[in-house]
Amino acid sequence: MNYKAGIVSLGCAKNQVDAEILLFSLKQKGFELVDDPAKADAVIVNTCGFIESAKQESIDEIIELGKLKREGKIKAIIVTGCLAERYQNEITKQLYEVDAAVGIGANSKIADIVLDALGGNKTELFPSKLELPLEGGRIQSTPPYTAYLKIAEGCDNRCTYCAIPLIRGGFRSREPENVIEEAKQLAEKGVRELNVIAQDTTRYGEDLFGKPYLAKLLKELCKIEKLRWIRVLYCYPERVTDELIDVMANEEKIVKYIDLPLQHCNAEILKSMNRRGSRESLTALLNKIRDRIPNVVLRTTFISGFPGETEEQFEELCEFAKEIEFDRLGCFPYSQEEDTPAAAFPNQLDEETKQNRADIIMEQQQLIMTRRCEKLVGTTAEVLVEGFDRIAECWYGRTYADAPEVDGCVFFTTGGKKPSIGSFVNVKITDTMGIDPVGEMIEN
Repeated sequence: MNYKAGIVSLGCAKNQVDAEILLFSLKQKGFELVDDPAKADAVIVNTCGFIESAKQESIDEIIELGKLKREGKIKAIIVTGCLAERYQNEITKQLYEVDAAVGIGANSKIADIVLDALGGNKTELFPSKLELPLEGGRIQSTPPYTAYLKIAEGCDNRCTYCAIPLIRGGFRSREPENVIEEAKQLAEKGVRELNVIAQDTTRYGEDLFGKPYLAKLLKELCKIEKLRWIRVLYCYPERVTDELIDVMANEEKIVKYIDLPLQHCNAEILKSMNRRGSRESLTALLNKIRDRIPNVVLRTTFISGFPGETEEQFEELCEFAKEIEFDRLGCFPYSQEEDTPAAAFPNQLDEETKQNRADIIMEQQQLIMTRRCEKLVGTTAEVLVEGFDRIAECWYGRTYADAPEVDGCVFFTTGGKKPSIGSFVNVKITDTMGIDPVGEMIEN
C-alpha cells in the first residue's frame, strides 16, 4: 500500500532544513507526500521547544491534528523535533493523540517509525543527538529560487537563558566540501538566494580546524556561478572577525546584511546571560561594520525582562537601540525555561513587566524603521520577485535588506508587464506603506 505522509514543521529555519531531509527519507521509502495534513495517512510534527510560546504552538498543532485523527481523516501522528527531544516520554503521556514520539537522533529512521505507527505500534525512541543527520537529500519546502543552507548543528555558547545545547547537543560543523557540494546542487536546481544558517554561524569550523572558517567557506560559495545572493544569519558578535567583515564587504554575491542577535547591551545583564561585551564594545563593533561595509543592513534581537533587569538597565537598552538605529530588530520577553541556569536566578520579573518592556522597544523600533523607509523614496532597489498580491493588485518581492520570512517586502507596479517569480528586477521607490517601500518597476 502506498501511504500518504505530510509534515508540519514549526520553529526556525534550521528545523525546516531537518524537515526537508525527513521528506526526502519518506519519499525514498515510497511514501506519497502531501501538503495538506487532512489528506495524509500519517502526519509528522517537527516541533519547536525553544521558548514557552513555541512549545505551546507545537502542542496546539498536535491537538488540532488529534481532532482530524478522531474524525478518521488521518491514521497516525508522529512527533519529532525539539519538543520531543526535550520532553521525550512525557509527550505520549500528556498528548494521547500521539502514536510516536522520537528524538532528533531518530530522524534517519523516520520512514520505519511512520510505518510502525500506521501498523498500530506505539513508539518512543531517543537515540543520541549525535545521530541526527547533518546532511543528506532534501525536498525543498521553500520557493525554488531561495533555500537555507545549514552548515552546523548544536551550540557551545551556553547562554544561561537558552535550552538549545540541552536539546540539540554541542556544536558540530559540517565538512566544507559537503556544504559546497550541497550549495552547488541547490544552485543547479534554480536556487538564486542562499541563506547560510546555524545556531552560531560565526563558530563554523572551530571544531574542525581550531579556528573560525566561515569567511573561507563564504569565499568558496561565492564561486558558485548561478548563485546571486548569499545571506549570513545568526552571527555571534564576539566572533565577527576582521576577515569576515572584509569578505562580506568585498564579495559581490554576499548581501550586505548581517544578523547579530545581541540580546542586550548592559554589561551586567550580558554577563548574567553568560555573554560577553558591553554597550561600548558592541557600539564599537557595529560602527566598525558600518564603516567597512557600505549600506550594510543590521538586524538584531533583544530579550526584555531578563532576571534582575532594572529600570535603569532597560533604559540603557532603549537608548542603545535608539542610538544605533538598527535596520531590523525584534524584542522578545524573557522566557523562563526549566533546566536552564537563568530559570533559577533570583529577581524574576513578572510577565506583564517583561511584555511591556518588549512593547516599548518595538514601538520605538517601528518609528525608526518608518523613518528609514521614508529615506528610500527616490532611490532604485534590486528586488527579488516573489509574487502578485491580488488584494493590493500589485507585485511584491524582497531587496537584499529583507531576509525571507522575518523581514518585510517591497510592493510595486509593473505597467502591465508580468515579471517571472524568482527573477530580479529594478524598482524605483516612490512611496511607503508603513515600514514597507512602494514603487514601480523600471527597465533593468
